[in-house]
Amino acid sequence: MRTGVKEGPGYYSPAVILDRFTVPDQVAIVTASGRGIGAASAVALAEAGADIVLAARTEEQLRRVAEQIEAVGRRAVVVAGDLSDNDLMASLATVAIEQLGRLDIVINNMGGTMPKPLLDTSPRFLEEAFHFNVGAGHALVRAAVPLMLEGDHPGGAIVNISSVMGHVGARGYMAYGTVKGALEQYTRLIARDLAPRIRVNAVAVGSTATSALDIVMSSDELRTTMEDATPLKRIGHPDEIAAAVLFLASPAGSFITGKILQVDGGLEQANLEFGLPDL
Repeated sequence: MRTGVKEGPGYYSPAVILDRFTVPDQVAIVTASGRGIGAASAVALAEAGADIVLAARTEEQLRRVAEQIEAVGRRAVVVAGDLSDNDLMASLATVAIEQLGRLDIVINNMGGTMPKPLLDTSPRFLEEAFHFNVGAGHALVRAAVPLMLEGDHPGGAIVNISSVMGHVGARGYMAYGTVKGALEQYTRLIARDLAPRIRVNAVAVGSTATSALDIVMSSDELRTTMEDATPLKRIGHPDEIAAAVLFLASPAGSFITGKILQVDGGLEQANLEFGLPDL
């Protein structure tokens, strides 16, 4: 047995170290959880003891993830819809309380923006990218926080999913990199707003084998190019991102807030360039 650490006023408990990576009977919302990183994170949290509100556009995908969650003995609630809708995002917090009884963890996984040359990136495109990657998630956070601070277990954890492109430079990524950089600063700022009862962190992911990389994964040439430019010489797996999400959401990460955990294979620069010419 190892000595536990204090996690709140009057709370002190010894625990085996692996117990700190569990979230027994907690409730998590995971957005964009029909596949990829979101699905892997939802299943990981369920395997660690949480009940899950799943949200994404495609109900069929969510039902498949729900079956995996139920297979490990946890509950899953499916909410299918357009996650760019602020009202829908905010409603997920109420769904968690009404159907699962509490809310402890929010995983903001929704995001993504197609690369474009600078002069082809309109102000409207940039604004939409910001809403999709930051604004809609904020609608959920704003609705979730008061509920996370209520009840018998006040507090919790928020984990935002960012990207290596939020802190490196490359041509063609202006919109995506800008909004992911904004998401990382958003993480730092709201961590200060919500301390000490709610921790807020982000995972900045590198190239990961999800549907977003279908073209890359189906091309030996593109995949090899990306792998060769990655220090660990491979593409990441969604389960590796999910492990980081669980770490930050669980008591294992209880002394971490306002931080960006880079899970990117060691990248310090983009590993896929588009060959855009000088202007």
